[in-house]
Amino acid sequence: MKTVYDFIVKDRKGNEVSLSQYQGKVLLIVNTATGCGFTPHYEPLEAMYKEFKDKGFEILDFPCNQFANQAPGSEEEIHQFCTLKFGTEFPQFGKIDVNGDNADPLFAYLASEKPFEGFGKGLKNAALKKFADMNNREFGDKAYIGWNFTKFLVDREGKVIARFEPTMEMDEVKAEVEKELAK
Repeated sequence: MKTVYDFIVKDRKGNEVSLSQYQGKVLLIVNTATGCGFTPHYEPLEAMYKEFKDKGFEILDFPCNQFANQAPGSEEEIHQFCTLKFGTEFPQFGKIDVNGDNADPLFAYLASEKPFEGFGKGLKNAALKKFADMNNREFGDKAYIGWNFTKFLVDREGKVIARFEPTMEMDEVKAEVEKELAK
């Protein structure tokens, strides 16, 4: 059975990284953007990372520019923005596509394990759905990710156990991470 440990990704300098190096850790894998309305998620993500990294937790950050051109910078520009504005210390990888024919295989896998089920209820979520649907129309059945800051929770065995859309409250994401770390 395939797990996230079977994937090789590129770091922000273009070097190959096997995700098997994270074996035994609880992971939160996130597609991010520096110019998105959800960019402030970096702050609670970094706080969570600082609180839990010594308990076997890692956040893996994958910048993506496929949503309304909200991550147009180079890997280095994105990294500088995140470290200077939000003090991020968790691993940041190379910029990728998460949808379409060039989607990174990791994100295609994550989304196949935990498919999109909607952004939730409410006016804000309905507005995001409309905007995301327009943006993702070009990807057809390869629109794996709805928007920036979609998060996947992976257990210590490398299995995808939860998907959190960007509209989910970060306190709820943190509570799920804490539950998984306690196992």
